[in-house]
Parts: sequence; C-alpha cells; structure tokens
Amino acid sequence: MPEERRAETIRSAFRDQAKSCEGLGSPFTGRLCRLAAERLNRESAVGRHILDWPSDPSSTGDALPLRLFGTLHALVLLHRDELLEACYPPNQADDETLWAACRSAFLKHADFILDRLRSAPQTNEVRRSGVLLPGFLTVADHFGKPLILSEIGASAGLNLHWDRYRYELSGGRWGNSGSAIVIAPQWSGSAPPLGPVKIIERAGCDLNPLDPASEEDRLRLLSYIWADQQDRLERTRKALETAASHRSLVECADAIDWLRERLAHVHAGAVHVIYHSVVLQYLPKSAREKGEALIAAAGAAATGEAPLAWLQMEADGSAPGAALWLQVWPAGERQMVGRADFHGRWVEWKGWS
Repeated sequence: MPEERRAETIRSAFRDQAKSCEGLGSPFTGRLCRLAAERLNRESAVGRHILDWPSDPSSTGDALPLRLFGTLHALVLLHRDELLEACYPPNQADDETLWAACRSAFLKHADFILDRLRSAPQTNEVRRSGVLLPGFLTVADHFGKPLILSEIGASAGLNLHWDRYRYELSGGRWGNSGSAIVIAPQWSGSAPPLGPVKIIERAGCDLNPLDPASEEDRLRLLSYIWADQQDRLERTRKALETAASHRSLVECADAIDWLRERLAHVHAGAVHVIYHSVVLQYLPKSAREKGEALIAAAGAAATGEAPLAWLQMEADGSAPGAALWLQVWPAGERQMVGRADFHGRWVEWKGWS
C-alpha cells in the first residue's frame, strides 16, 4: 500500500477510536485520538512506526490507538514524564500543550513506547460483573444448585470474584456488604432474583493471563483504563487487591483446549456456568465454531442433576451496547435476557421468561 494511503488508514483508525472513546465517556482519550489523527508525523521513531503500521490498526484488529495511549498512560502512572503527567487528568491543558507533551514523550521514551506497542491492549472491566450478575442469579434461582464457574478470556480474573463485590441495583442490593468495591449500574427493568448463591469452584483461561499480585501486570491493566475515568481506575485497583488475596485462578491456555477439558468433567449436584464478556470478537471464526460445538455437545449430555448454563455478554451488531444471552441445559432453552453498556455503566434487564 502506498505510504500516504497507509497513513490515512492509520489516521482513520484514530478518528474512529475517538468516537468510541467519547461514546463510552472518555472525552480526554477521544481528544488524544483526534490530535494524533491530525498531527502525528514522521519526525520521531514512534511516529514513523505508527504511520507505517503493517497490519489492521482498527479497534477490531490491532487496536493501535489504544496501544499508543495505553503506553503513554503507563508513563504517567509510573511518574516518568513530568511534562506529560502535568497534562493528564485531573490536570488540564490546551491542545497545543498536550500534543507538545506527547511529542516530547515520543522522543524521550522511544524505546519504552516501541516495546509496549508490540503487545495488544488488555483490560478486565470490573463493572461487567454487574452485567453478568443477574444472569448468575437467574441460573442459581432456576436450578436451585451451587455454581461451578468457567470464564473464557478471564485476563486477571477480576470477574471471577463477582460474588465478593457489593452491588446496588434498582430495587435491591446484593453481595458482600463490607466490600469496598461497589458496582451500581444505571438499571432499567425488573430486579433479578436476589437470592443467595453458593460457588464451589471457579476457574478461567486467557492466552495472556495477568497476575493481580504482580506490579507489572497491575500497571498493564491500569494503563489501558482511560485516564479521565478515575472511578474505573480506583475500582480496578480495589478489585486487583481482592483477586491478589486469593490464589491465582486464570490458566494460560487456548480457549478451545481449556474449554474441552473443563466440559469433560461432570459436576453432579451443581450447575456448570460457562461465561465470557466481550471476547468472541477476538476469536477466529473457526475457534468460535469449535467452542459452540463443544458447549452444544456438553449441553446435550447435561442432566437435571448436572445442568449446564452458557452466559454471554457480547456485541451482536445492534445498538445500544452489547447483548446478554443465557442458554440452559438439559432443556436447551436460549433467551436474550438483556442489553448493557460495554463498560457496564447501564443494564437493560429483560429477565428470563
């Protein structure tokens, strides 16, 4: 692809990401993306590397804008660049000052930035537990059994500890009343069944699992949270502390291999819940098809004594937000039980009928 055309593809990816960030409540990150789209040039090794990016820079590909600004945020969190830190929230700066600080960072920290650009962004949005919670409560109420949890794409495992958080929902509260982690989405629809839930086993997988007790892994997770969303940063810090106080639950494994092994075990007297949130779009079509086939086969073998449930929070091409789907076996019934903001800011709960 000619150099100018390639650069325009890159700039378009930054503009598209700006719209997404603004729509998800981060005007500061949106502003950074727009400044990069307009002003990024080849004066630095970082600028040249970005504008010559060889593969898909979009949010559904390499997520290049998020790689870049997650890396700059890491410099701020590490207090390695006073000029940049002075422009980041809660501080304020005009566009000229902000972009001058970015350009300075590109030159001053080129090795650090280029190294971190090699890795894809990784997040573990704790508020998605508030989206998944009504699904878990519905499963527990429907079967009247304890839960076995298996999360695909679990990252640092923060959403494996969902029962240890405190929830404030329209129409009721649920969870650990003493938890410092409060999840209170804007709620519409009836309240889910707010009964007790017993969890007897929990595990997750990820191709690049993060250790919540590791300072480097904590930095990685926090750096990809947008700098003007202080509530997300603080909630994630607290959730990392909760996860670190328990044994590591996330295995480094291919999703399909791991799922095959998890589904091979029959859990008499408990319901096995397979779940994931905003994961499918990152899996190849062949992997998605294999996963669906594995779950369907396990569902066909499920019994009333050892039922299976599949809970998904995933993009479905419709707006707003993501769809929340629940399927249960041995009946095999599948329903869309709600929709939610991708970051869990709001939930439209339809319920299980």
